[in-house]
Amino acid sequence: MLQRIKRLIRRLLIGRQPARVQPVSLDDATVDARDKYLNGPRLDQNAESLIKRKVTRLAFNRSYLEIAGEAYFESYPEKDPERLIKSLILVGDQREEIEIPLVNQACDDLKYPMAGYRGAINFSTISAGKPLIPGTYDIKLQLKQYLTNGWLIRRTTIGQVAETTKDLTYTTKMTSYSAKRNKTYSLIFRYNLAAQALRVTAHQLSDLNPLENSFTSGETLESRAMRGIKRRALKLWYHWYCLQPVRQKQISFVSDSRASISGNFEFIAAELRRRNTDFKLSFYLKPSIKAKKSWHEIRTLAKALATSRYVILDDFYPLVYPLHIREKVDLIQVWHAVGAFKTFGYSRLGMPGGPKAQSLNHRNYTKALVSSRHIADKYAEGFGISEDKIVSLGIPRTDIFFDQAKQQAVRERVTAELPFIKGKKVILFAPTFRGNGQQSAYYPFEMLNFRAIYEALHEDYVFLLKIHPFVQNKPTLPYEYANFYYDVSDYREINDILLVADQLITDYSSVCFEYALLNRPIIFFAPDLADYMQSRNFYFDYFDFIPGPLAETTESLIKQLKQPVINQKKMAGFVHFFFDQLDGKASARFVDALENQFKPAGRKNQPTVGEDGKAIPNWGKTTPKP
Repeated sequence: MLQRIKRLIRRLLIGRQPARVQPVSLDDATVDARDKYLNGPRLDQNAESLIKRKVTRLAFNRSYLEIAGEAYFESYPEKDPERLIKSLILVGDQREEIEIPLVNQACDDLKYPMAGYRGAINFSTISAGKPLIPGTYDIKLQLKQYLTNGWLIRRTTIGQVAETTKDLTYTTKMTSYSAKRNKTYSLIFRYNLAAQALRVTAHQLSDLNPLENSFTSGETLESRAMRGIKRRALKLWYHWYCLQPVRQKQISFVSDSRASISGNFEFIAAELRRRNTDFKLSFYLKPSIKAKKSWHEIRTLAKALATSRYVILDDFYPLVYPLHIREKVDLIQVWHAVGAFKTFGYSRLGMPGGPKAQSLNHRNYTKALVSSRHIADKYAEGFGISEDKIVSLGIPRTDIFFDQAKQQAVRERVTAELPFIKGKKVILFAPTFRGNGQQSAYYPFEMLNFRAIYEALHEDYVFLLKIHPFVQNKPTLPYEYANFYYDVSDYREINDILLVADQLITDYSSVCFEYALLNRPIIFFAPDLADYMQSRNFYFDYFDFIPGPLAETTESLIKQLKQPVINQKKMAGFVHFFFDQLDGKASARFVDALENQFKPAGRKNQPTVGEDGKAIPNWGKTTPKP
């Protein structure tokens, strides 16, 4: 009753307010009539369209967008920040909207002192604490200014970005963790210079059930001392759980170099599920050796290692090496690399960064997977195990190079995530690291003349950098090269990038084996070859080994990129030597072995033959041990 009396008094004193209208359809040329009074004076439409704006800063840091600039209605100078409200509006392809307020900033313009603004958006938490919902969104700049008769509201594009003369594209990733799902998204920003417009697209990349991964996917680091304590605790729990029987249908996938089911794990698991086997699959995944494992995770891992019929590793895993593997358990190393190139493991005894002779690393594998019988002795030596434990069934993740439908699907997905490669020839730069190991890994980027490569190739090419995850230093690339050089190092699976690359530049990396299956040009950029040979060495003579030209200077590299060639005879010999079976059925053979308890199938070694049916001789010359 009291409220009704107050409203009656207000109407008698100031008169009846007119009805409000609903907002009209809004775009760059239309004024939102919301909050304007029908009987108030009409604002000049031409004056309303004269909105001035510019962007002085547009910066990206993973899923963060920082923006700063100036925006104002030219006909309505304003000094009071309460009367001028600026925000960014994300308008989705289904017309859904998200508003992000901007902070007013004073500027030097005396007529428009409150024209400035700044703001930041975290797209990983923008949707009620979760990543941006997949879709495409136009990012609009909205101005609201209070005038005599109400609010003038208008939206437009963000405007000209300072010192930008070309379209811009930036790609990153976001991850969402929950009790039921762990999801990874790509986030792609595109700035169109002609339209002065910014757009963002979100794609879902993966959806991992954390219940399959018995570990959390957090990347919190743990001290070396605490890792040592937990290593001893795991060993004690392991002995305890060895009192329990082995679970004949349990397969545990264990890795300290990936947080999602990918690589060989993905292909093996997919084949097991395709066959609808009665194996129970569990995953114990962490992104790095230093990632923190809780006490519960340590105990869970100990039980898995002790009671699983098969434990499958894909990389170096220090926690498992001090353990004595039970007689009825197989510890299988499927390794993350293909072929044998630079020396590793016990092949590096006595060399900088090499293991100690008394080291336990790798020695307890009961089986190790390789792509070819020709390198079985190299892996046996590197792992410090007998050669009869090496099985040449092929590498599961290489199956994609024989599956045209899957290749096409991956190419379409990668192209959507990296739209800047459309209409361009793609160069992939994927070198290995320098240094003795993970702690000291680096890459000497000064060997590359980025300016010379840009000036020679930027009109027709894009240059993707896939830097080894161990590398601690990052390349510093000038802003003006942003439309040519793109860092795709965050992609865990390099094979996805190989499929869209027209040419590969590498040095001493095993990536050359998989790329050779595509029969595309490979250039080996190795200005420091002499130094690397002295510190690392190879299993084969480098010059006879490489199935592509050697470039030792940037000038030579540019020339090779402009005039790519493939020595078909050498490439075919390379592929047939390092792959026993070129049929895309490595995953099936591996699962067959699991189901048959790795009993010998009785296959006799046959000589490697080329496309002409003739036997191919031994590849290159074995490099003598130092």
